[in-house]
Amino acid sequence: MDDVLITGLGALSPLGSGVDAFWRGMGTADTAPVKVPDPLARMDHPLMYLVPEADLPDGPEELDGLPLGRGSQFALEAAREAVRDAGLDGAAGVPDPRRMAVILGSGMGDTDLHERWWTGTDPDSARWAPVYPMASAVASWTGAQGSATCVSNACSASGYALSEGADLIRSGEADVVIAGGAEAYSRVALACFNRLGAIDPERCRPFAADRGGTLFGEGSAVLVLESAAHARARGVRTVYGRLAGAGWSCDAHHPTAPEPGGAQIERAMREALRQAGVSAAPGERGLGFVVPHGTGTDLNDVVESRILDALAGGPDGRAPLYSLKALIGHTGGAAGAFAALAAVLMLHHGTVPSNVPVGALDPECPVRLPAGPTPVAAPYGLVNAYAFGGNNISLVFGEAGS
Repeated sequence: MDDVLITGLGALSPLGSGVDAFWRGMGTADTAPVKVPDPLARMDHPLMYLVPEADLPDGPEELDGLPLGRGSQFALEAAREAVRDAGLDGAAGVPDPRRMAVILGSGMGDTDLHERWWTGTDPDSARWAPVYPMASAVASWTGAQGSATCVSNACSASGYALSEGADLIRSGEADVVIAGGAEAYSRVALACFNRLGAIDPERCRPFAADRGGTLFGEGSAVLVLESAAHARARGVRTVYGRLAGAGWSCDAHHPTAPEPGGAQIERAMREALRQAGVSAAPGERGLGFVVPHGTGTDLNDVVESRILDALAGGPDGRAPLYSLKALIGHTGGAAGAFAALAAVLMLHHGTVPSNVPVGALDPECPVRLPAGPTPVAAPYGLVNAYAFGGNNISLVFGEAGS
């Protein structure tokens, strides 16, 4: 079975525009949420990690007559960078369009178009507009004629998108897949989490003893997945890593809460590790790090950290965790793609950056969160993404030559 390589990266995040800004921000480990500039966000905690105003894309507001909201504009921005990075924007590098697909994940899509219409702040957005057009928009821009799919199973959406992209390549349906996710500010989504009492009043503090919930972030992360044979044939020089394993599962337990025993979360992790031929314990075929789902909500953090500890065989086997949401917040349907982007960059650079300080850790969360940069000690990283409805996915990424 052919390897699924990562040959291009793109990002627009609260850390700025571009992958370089994202990696620099990971190294700095210094961000803070802001109050959303929305006078209609009348709620207790109108806080988010937003894309900086200076880095917002200029448009387009339409593509081939299709109105685009903030989420789709983010996706296009990240996809453009990823395609350029992969060398797919020149005559010599463009694949057969019939063999190129786009799969993106989003929880809320272009809901902002409808929110502006509901409130009367933008009468022009009253025209018909789909909520999840981002994959179609990116496919239209690239000319891709393979599958164009938007996955919308909440906060694990882009993790599923990456896994489905790898499946298309391994099954021979595609040579190149533009995969990832995008999420933008939604007043409805933020209000729902306020009503659930799931918003931290200060910042996102996964695994902290006094965490008070999560805080949302926005942006887009896109990875170009490519079969090893296709990459070799076109002479790709930079390979960031490979998607070595994926595991899906569903709790079937509760609309919003994870199953307290975590049996299906563990099942997803074990399957991803099995496919990659990797152990959660230390060693040559062990994990160099984990990018956890780690939202800052009470039960989620406890369940995930206990399973990671059990799989590692206790304190001596714990791989270092990189808590991305403490840096950029919970990016909803784009969270899995952002975690994958972080994992691939850590493998590529050989370093797990410093974690954002969150204070004293919850004694019920046996995790290892290094305060300083840590060398990647093994050539594999585990990424977890979970969602409402118990939708779980785990992905294992490896170094290009591993």
